Amino acid sequence: MFYLSMLVQYIAQYMKTRLQYRADMLVEVMTDLLSQGVNLIFILVVFGHTQFLNGWSREEIIFIYGFFLVPFALFAAFFNIWDFNERYIVKGEMDRILTRPIHSLFQVILERMELESLFGAITGIVVMAYAASKLQLSFHWYDPFIFILFVVGGALVYAGIFVSIASIGFWSDARTSIMPTMYNIGNYGRYPVDIYNRVIRYVLTWILPFAFVGVYPSAYFLKRTEWYGYAFLTPVVGALFFLLSLFLWNTGVRRYRGAGN
Repeated sequence: MFYLSMLVQYIAQYMKTRLQYRADMLVEVMTDLLSQGVNLIFILVVFGHTQFLNGWSREEIIFIYGFFLVPFALFAAFFNIWDFNERYIVKGEMDRILTRPIHSLFQVILERMELESLFGAITGIVVMAYAASKLQLSFHWYDPFIFILFVVGGALVYAGIFVSIASIGFWSDARTSIMPTMYNIGNYGRYPVDIYNRVIRYVLTWILPFAFVGVYPSAYFLKRTEWYGYAFLTPVVGALFFLLSLFLWNTGVRRYRGAGN
């Protein structure tokens, strides 16, 4: 309850701050929507030259892309830690974080929130609804609960990978980071993994499991029964990778000796 109370208070303060600069927040939201629109146009351009991509139709890939946007929006809103190494390690702000009686990762998450990124989830749901109507998909009464479970699992996959990468900063204080590269690799998860070769498919499933953010959970709703096993592994993989990232983070914090060293 203490952590929940802190989250609510931080969100309230965040909204007060952001609403002081409404135009700036609107520009950020529009920029995100434009980026998502460009990616959707790319899919449409690809299917302007072919009807199927390794057995996947245009509407199916659009559905996968829409699903991908939802957990990614959740991740982007609460795990905006791409500059953790430079801001908290190199510039020494981690010292301030560690003086407070609350878990350090939770503090970093609260400080780096970007709740406007949640608009991406709305875009994703709209895109999914459009594709579902074209595919004439039917859903069961329990599918919304499975959808929420898969979304949380996908967001935890992203969070686990990027928290793990941020934790490297406790061992290396270099300004360079592999965060941008990892963001680019993550984009592969919004396309069917069977369009890639076997090595990339293995990496996206078990090493950097971005496929559990988009294609695998989407396969359940697309009635791709051959992928059901992977789909229901989504929350398991998400939980395991996030727990691993917490272990790495806590180990790194214990090793951390302060900016002065």
